Amino acid sequence: MLFALGPRTSASEPDVAALSSLVLSLRQPSGATRDGYLRIHQIHDLRLRPDLVVLSACRSADGPELRGEGVMSLTRAFLYGGAGRVIASLWSVDDQATAELMTRFYGNLFRKRLTPAAALRAAQLSMASHPRWGAPEYWAAFQMQGEYR
Repeated sequence: MLFALGPRTSASEPDVAALSSLVLSLRQPSGATRDGYLRIHQIHDLRLRPDLVVLSACRSADGPELRGEGVMSLTRAFLYGGAGRVIASLWSVDDQATAELMTRFYGNLFRKRLTPAAALRAAQLSMASHPRWGAPEYWAAFQMQGEYR
């Protein structure tokens, strides 16, 4: 399970913004505890160069804006670390709606072989036309940064 943690800081607290992280696992296979946090500075240094990173957790594109630097976020960390594109949410999202959106997104991406941008757009449009998920609060939080084609 993967959780995105965003800071709740002001621009005057840049050191706290750097503590944004992903929680991977806090246990080793033996059951012993470990530091399972993948922090922004570590993401910067990964240099994995994935074509696409999807952060489907709440506020995963959120972070404080630092003067002269922009928004310090997990999205920025993955782009800086070499990701071609990052899909992330701008606000808190409903778990069921997000699961439905991601199911539609990945179906469009892998079964229909759409580009990531087209797959996200198609998933959002299909959610918008659904009676249960039509309100923008359910699907509009997700946006893509990086290479748009």
